[in-house]
Amino acid sequence: MSRLNLTHLQRRHLRRQLQHARDLRLYRRTLAVLAFDEGRSAAAIAQMLGVTRQSVYNWVVTYTRSGAPHALADEPREGRPLRWTTQEEAILRALLACSPQELGYVQVSWTVPLLQQALQRRTGNSFADSTIRRALGRLDYVWKRPRYRLEPDLQREKKTADSATDSRPAAP
Repeated sequence: MSRLNLTHLQRRHLRRQLQHARDLRLYRRTLAVLAFDEGRSAAAIAQMLGVTRQSVYNWVVTYTRSGAPHALADEPREGRPLRWTTQEEAILRALLACSPQELGYVQVSWTVPLLQQALQRRTGNSFADSTIRRALGRLDYVWKRPRYRLEPDLQREKKTADSATDSRPAAP
């Protein structure tokens, strides 16, 4: 197989899909099919797109079998199963209900690394900071940096220049 013989309508559908593709994989596959139709070799297309020649051939075969541009799209995938359970969420709620100092930590407020450490002690599992941040978001916690507020200076009047005196230079 060295070239596809696409009709004008098929090329137009593929180009339209190329313009509206939001997924990089779909864009790459559509571009490969169009380039193969133009007569470029699978090796040149593979090098251009950073994939293997076999991937280019697979995409071309997939398109020729179905004849529809949407056949190049990915099938839905389930992904990795979650490790975060309701038990971990209950432990996180209990941690947030008390101060870190009550549990023997030196810090005044909870931070993500401190929550990671406390969760690992209680569950034996380590969680990524992004996992903990997502769990905090589900629990409607808003994460803000602490703002330090200084107490008013009682000696301020003594430290500032007296505004009642005339600051102009003395007359000669």
